[in-house]
Amino acid sequence: MTKVILNMKILIVSATENEIQLLKKDINKKDSALCVRKYTVIKNFIVDFLITGVGGVLTTYNLLKALSVKKYDVVINVGIAGSFNSELKIGDTVFVQTDQFADLGIEDKDELFTVFEKDFIPKNQFPFKNSLLENSYEFDFGLKKVSAITVNTTHGSRKNIELFKNKFNADIETMEGAAFFYVCLNEGVNFFQIRTISNYVEERNEANWNIPLAIKNLTQQLLDIINVIVDTN
Repeated sequence: MTKVILNMKILIVSATENEIQLLKKDINKKDSALCVRKYTVIKNFIVDFLITGVGGVLTTYNLLKALSVKKYDVVINVGIAGSFNSELKIGDTVFVQTDQFADLGIEDKDELFTVFEKDFIPKNQFPFKNSLLENSYEFDFGLKKVSAITVNTTHGSRKNIELFKNKFNADIETMEGAAFFYVCLNEGVNFFQIRTISNYVEERNEANWNIPLAIKNLTQQLLDIINVIVDTN
């Protein structure tokens, strides 16, 4: 028999308003305070939304600020992503198992070294495990598990795409994921990240992107996940 915990507090974190605007239309507005917009969803579960802004610095600051104000049972990072993996289709939603700061490093001629490879940070210094940030959340919701890299500048040139693809062998690329992982691991909160593929990481050609489909699928998957969280608590 499942136990339903009323007023379970969930924080949904997104870089932009656009990525979660459809979700907001499916739930009833309750009130708002500071930078966190609050809503109530089914079965009296409380969902707060945090729009951090794009990039790791803004994500780190605004997420830490939100977590210092209120405690959450689970924090969820959502958004769209570019894929290095041709087996992932545009519109697919994935569960990010590992993430890393890919462009936090040192260039030496034509080579790129991470801060871990140059021993600026020990590879297993908490919260890192062999240079990676890992999510050990109990449920993956039946989504494909992927590895991700986080960058300050998304890739659109063939040379850099090949460099980062070959070096990190990641499935997807975002601009916030590793910062989100880093904060949540250090703060000791339950968390996970889901992303929906909007494009492939290739020479920039927005005609090949499908952001509306990605946001639509992300919204539906997130509504399903909230139901799963409800049913398993």
